[in-house]
This record gives sequence, structure tokens and C-alpha cells, in this order.
Amino acid sequence: MTTTDPTAHTSAVADHAPENEPSRRRGHIGLIVIGSVAAGLIAALLLSLAVFAGAREHVITGALLLGFALGWAMLAVLSARWTDQPQRWALVPAAAMGAVGAAVLLLPLNNTAMRLAGWIWPPLLAALAVWMLIQARAHLHNSARLLVVYPLCAVLALSAVGGITETVWEAASHNPHPAAGATFDVGGHRLYLECSGTGSPTVLLANGAGEHTPSWAWITPAVARDTRVCAYDRAGLGWSSAAAGPQDGVQLATDLHALLKAGHVPGPYVLAGHSVGGAYNMVFAARYPSEVAGMVLLDSSSPEQFTLPTYPSFYSGYRRVSALFPTLARLGLARVTFGTGFAGLPAAARGQEQALVSTTTEQNGQRDEWSMLPTAFNQAKALRDFGAKPLVVITAGRGQLTGWPAVQDKHAKLSSNSAHRTIAGAEHAALLDDHRFAADSSQAIQDVLTSVRTGAPVTP
Repeated sequence: MTTTDPTAHTSAVADHAPENEPSRRRGHIGLIVIGSVAAGLIAALLLSLAVFAGAREHVITGALLLGFALGWAMLAVLSARWTDQPQRWALVPAAAMGAVGAAVLLLPLNNTAMRLAGWIWPPLLAALAVWMLIQARAHLHNSARLLVVYPLCAVLALSAVGGITETVWEAASHNPHPAAGATFDVGGHRLYLECSGTGSPTVLLANGAGEHTPSWAWITPAVARDTRVCAYDRAGLGWSSAAAGPQDGVQLATDLHALLKAGHVPGPYVLAGHSVGGAYNMVFAARYPSEVAGMVLLDSSSPEQFTLPTYPSFYSGYRRVSALFPTLARLGLARVTFGTGFAGLPAAARGQEQALVSTTTEQNGQRDEWSMLPTAFNQAKALRDFGAKPLVVITAGRGQLTGWPAVQDKHAKLSSNSAHRTIAGAEHAALLDDHRFAADSSQAIQDVLTSVRTGAPVTP
């Protein structure tokens, strides 16, 4: 008598079961959703902060979109392969973000092109967000829908709202420069110059990074009581138009020299610069020594800054992160972050600064300037000897990098007629935007003016 093993038939059937049989799908859809989204975010950050670190706005925007596209593509493929809840709809955002990301990254789009695109992508993104929400509701039956996909759809919709709001805002808000100043052509672009007071020598004020002419609101009127004082905005910043590309210290000095000629501001000049403005003034003084009568360095950046123990890593990290700012500003986020600073300035100047720093144009200009700092600092080394011209070095007493006092001492050694003062209690920005410490900055300028006029040594 022949017997049959009942398990043999079962085994044979299992061996020949279709691959799309639900029993063979053992992946957890919730984990795949979370993993895919996380992978997309990580890819976006790696591309923007590592592979294309510090790049221009269109490159960073394209890199972010490509990273997000990868995440949606993974969701579509993995869910179809490993679960009984295939999310093939995710191929649509993957294809859309991938195609747009590649185009934006590869095409040399300038700020004008990106601004024009701001009228197109927000409504398309809003429609995509709504469509994705509907598809997720129909095809994803897991708590990840509520905890992950719905919030992501909300973020996309809010980005669309922020994008169109920012586009309309920038189109409607021309933010005209104050009547006290004017713009002058310096060879292909225009720089803003604002002067007040009368007398000689003229004091020229050079902004630090992220600052503009209103940052000197406490200092300008104090100095203008005694002499002519002029502030200006560098190319691509404040009320000045952008140059053809990022500019190094020599190009900025050439621009300033042309601006002073166009604006009929004769020398000699006393240069006063805060932060990176001090380094730019060193380049100017080295190139036009006969036109510079004295100098004030207000917690100035140093030509030796990259030799400080912690500065190279700080610079590298900030350059990577700050390259994201133009893209974020395109979503209107700069208005709720950078647009709340400059609290210590007078109300009118504070409002002007907040309006200037909130735009994508400004954030692009700052990114361009930051990218050229190593070159500019190296060019500032050309000023090796300021002779006996009066020089006052002001150093903030709080919140400084390791080694900062030593490089400030080195600044003071540029001249045999110098003074180095440390302002206890002052932080870097407070030398301009806190009226108590701005008075110390104004006094330093007055002391250099007195030394220039009388020939007496500057007071310690």
C-alpha cells in the first residue's frame, strides 16, 4: 500500500506560490515609511552640507530636492517589494522633485531667475501636497500616515504658502534707500553711499558681516558733529546692487575708491571698520596709503584669523550652514528669524536693518561675501606697516575666540602711534548696536581725528 506525505503537497504549493502573495510580505509599512523619509532627509543634508557645501542658492536648492526625491523613491520601491501596502503614488513626488532638483542644480540660475520662479513653484507645490495627502489616505493604512506623511504634506503646503508670500512681499516692497544717501555706478553695479556732517578728514565706516549703513546709527551722528562721516554698503548687500560675482578684498577696495570719486568725497580718510570691515579697510589702506590718514579697528577681523585654534572649524561649519539661508529665505523663513535682530539700535535703524537682512538677495550677498573671506584676509596681510599714522584698536571684552586678544595686539603694532583698548562687558556686535559701547567706538574715532589734526599721539 502506497502512502502520501501530506506535507509534501503543502511544501510544493508554497514553493510555487506567487511572489506577490500577502503571506510572503513581511516588511512593516510603518518602518519603511519612517526609514524612507529619514533617508531622504539625510541625503538632502549630506548633499547640501557636504557634497555641495557652501555652494550658491540654485545648487543648494537642487541638492535638497534630489535628496528628498530619493526618500520618496525609496518609499515607492520598498513598499511595493516588501509589504502588502504598495505606495506607488510616491513615485510622483520622487519624479517631480528629482527632475526639478536636477534642472535647478545644473542650470546657472541667478537671483533674478530664482525670484521669477517664485511665481510658479508655490502653486504647483501646494497642488502636489494636496494630491499626496489624498493618495496617502487611500493607500496607506498605518499610523505612519498620521504621524509622518500628513505632517510632511503640511510642511510642503506651508512651504508653498511661505514661498508665494515671500515672492509677493519682495515684489511689492521696494525698500527704497533713505533720502540721505544715493547710489553711484562703480563699473557695472551701483553702491549706496550716505554722508553727513562737514569737516576734514572724512571718516569712512566699513560694515561688518551682516551689517549695513543703519548699523552705525549710534555712531554716525556723534562723529558728524565734528567732521564729515560716510557709510556705504558693499556690492550685493544693503541698498547696493550685486556685482557680477563674489568679490575679494582688492575688488572691494577698488569699488570703494571708485565710489568715493563718483560721490565727490575727497580724502584724506580716517577708516573705521567693524569686524570684517576692519580687514577690508586694511586692504584699502595698503592699496591707497597716501589717501589714508588714520584708522580705527573695532573688534576687527585679523589677517591671521585662520591661524586661531577654533576659527577654521567655525568658518567651515558656518559656511556650510549659511549656504542654506538663501533657500530658506525663499520660503519666507528669514523674516521670522533674521528679521528679529538688531534690538539695540534706534527704532528706525532697527527696522531698516531687519527689512534688509530678511531678503533672499541679502542672504545671497552674504553667502558670496563669506565665501571670499579667506582670500580677503590673506590680502589684508599686505598692510605690514602703518607708519606713525594714528591707529586705535578696540577689542570687545566678552565672547571672543581663543587667541583673539593676541591678534588684536598685533593690529596695534601696525603703527608706532597706536592705542589698544579692551571694552569690558562688551560683546562683538555691541560695539555698534549698544549705545553704551557705541560711545566707546565713537570716542576712538574722535581720538584718531584729534591725532590727525594736531599731530599729537593718540591717548591710550
